[in-house]
Order: sequence, then C-alpha cells, then structure tokens
Amino acid sequence: MLRLITDFDGPIMDVSERYYRVYKLCLEQTKRPQQPLRELSKSEFWQLKRSRTPEQQIGIISGLDEDQAEKFTQLRRQTVHQLPYLKYDRPLSIAIETLNKIQQLGFDLVVMTMRRQKELEAALDRYDLQSFFPSDRRYYLSNDYIKTGDVKDKPLLMEKALKELPPAREVWMVGDTEADIVAAKTHKIKVIAVLSGIRDRSQLQSYQPDFIVNNFCEAVDLVTGGNY
Repeated sequence: MLRLITDFDGPIMDVSERYYRVYKLCLEQTKRPQQPLRELSKSEFWQLKRSRTPEQQIGIISGLDEDQAEKFTQLRRQTVHQLPYLKYDRPLSIAIETLNKIQQLGFDLVVMTMRRQKELEAALDRYDLQSFFPSDRRYYLSNDYIKTGDVKDKPLLMEKALKELPPAREVWMVGDTEADIVAAKTHKIKVIAVLSGIRDRSQLQSYQPDFIVNNFCEAVDLVTGGNY
C-alpha cells in the first residue's frame, strides 16, 4: 500500500485571497484618519508572504509607522485564521482533479494540517471534500490546542499519525511549508514541496525537501512515475 500524506492549505486549498483580504482589513483598522497608505496589490503582497517577509515589514512598506506596524501584526495574527475569513479559501482546480485520480489509484490518502478540527471540517463540508478523507485519515489540531509553532507542532502530529495508521510499504509527504518538510524529515519520510502555497522556491530549498514541484498534480505524477 502506498500512503500519501498531504497538507491541506497549499497543495489543495488556495489561501491567498483570505490572507490578502485580512491584510487589507488590518491595514484599514490600523491607520489613522486621512493617513496616506500604499496598499499593496494582491500579487505584491503574496510575493512578500511567500518570501517570508516579516509582517511588520509588510506594514511599514504599506505606509504604517513602527508602532502601527506592530499593532497591524498582532491584529493580523488574531484575525487570519478566524472562521469568517476561511470562506475566502478556494480549492485549487487541479487539486480536485488530482484527488479524484488518487482515489481511483487506491492510494491511502491522509490529510495533515495545522488547521483546528472545526477549521478543517468547515472547508471539507463547504467544498464537498469529505469523501476524499475518511475521519480516521484526518490529522489536525484540536479546537483547544495551544500552538507552539508549526515547525514544532507538525512533527508531533506526524508522530501521532505514524503510531495510529496501519503499516504502508511506501509513504510520501506533500506540503508547501518548512513545517511539512521538517515533519517528514524528522520521521524519515520522503517529502515533496509544492510551489502552489505560501512559500517560494528559495524558502523551500533552504529546508532541503527531496523534490520541489509546481503543484499537487505534479507531486502525484512524481510518486507514480506518471502512470495514471
């Protein structure tokens, strides 16, 4: 049995619109009346996010002073993962097609995400994705989990999954962040990083995944040798 463990945001979901809308909201809520700002375009903003430009620096680039940029950073962190804004996420069209092909191939498909349970289930329900991920193949944070940081939390989630899941002859991880790469490498799992998420190539390369591809479809193509 071949097992494919995939992150949710990045390989499957496009989160760029949510992040951009929250950026604009927090900018508006932080500025002073009549303060001139340089609101970034979505492409400008997303390029900065993918290169891991610090949040405060994004605020300053947008015209905030240092104190405002600190408030902007705190507000963004409080807001970006709230359920009302998750509605702006959209499945990548190629990801849905790929999920269908994975199902046809009979892979053991597992989703592993830093979303909380309610955040994952809301998206699965909204876009009718439940059938791809049975409840015992969903690994997420509990609703009351106190996060310490994705690079620390995700390897723990991977450890839990490997203890609970039945043995597989081959296991691959697909993700779009350093947390995915660290989680896989910690547990000696082959990892494919995708460029369809929140990190650019140089950021992903610095964590030395086994492969870097453009999207989820190319990741599955790599695993199967193109035989699907």
